[in-house]
Amino acid sequence: MKTFVFDIGETLVRDDRYWGSWADWLGTPRHTLSALVGAVTAQGLDNAEALKLVKPTIDIPAEHAAREAAGQGEYLDESDLYEDVRPALAELRRLGVRVVIAGNQTVRAGELLRDLDLPADLVVTSGEWGCAKPSSEFFAKVLDASGAPARDTVYVGDHPANDTFPAARAGLRTVHIRRGPWGHFWGGDGGVSATADWVIRSLTELSDIAGK
Repeated sequence: MKTFVFDIGETLVRDDRYWGSWADWLGTPRHTLSALVGAVTAQGLDNAEALKLVKPTIDIPAEHAAREAAGQGEYLDESDLYEDVRPALAELRRLGVRVVIAGNQTVRAGELLRDLDLPADLVVTSGEWGCAKPSSEFFAKVLDASGAPARDTVYVGDHPANDTFPAARAGLRTVHIRRGPWGHFWGGDGGVSATADWVIRSLTELSDIAGK
C-alpha cells in the first residue's frame, strides 16, 4: 500500500467536544443529544438529523455562523485526538507511506487540524473541496490527492455509508475502524465486514497492512 487516507471524526478525532458544544448551544442536556445521535446512528441516518430532532427548524449553516459570531465556534486541540493517532501516522510515514487526512468537515476544521501539525502529507476537508462523502466526486479527489492507483490507496474510516462503502465503489482498498458510535454499531454488520478489506480496533494495526 502506497497511500493511507483518513476520515476525521471518530477515526482521528473524538466527537465528544463537537456534540457537547452543540448540546450547550441548543440548551439541551448533553446526554439527550448523545442519545439522539445514537438513535439516528441505529437508523442509518446522517448525524445532523440528531440536531433536527432537538430543533426541527434548525438551519445548520446559519447556526454554525451564529456560534462563530458568539465566540462558540469550532475548536480542536491535542486532547481531541485519539491516543493512537500520532504514533500510527508517524509510523506509516516512517515506512514510506503517503498519509492524507480527508473527511467531511468544515473549512475551519481543516485550519484547526493543520494547526495540530499532525504527521501527514496533506490535510483537507470537504468544505475546502466543495464536495462531501459519500459522493463519487469526493473519492475522485481522494485519488487525486493520493498520488497512487486506487488498488494501492487505502481509505480508513468508521462510518460504512460515508467511508468504506463509497470508497470501495471507487476502487480503493478500505479499512473499517471499530470505534465511535458508528464504528461500533455497524462493525458487526455482515455487509460492513464483507466490504472492508480489513477491520481494526486501533490505528496502530495499519503498519502491518502497509506492507501488504
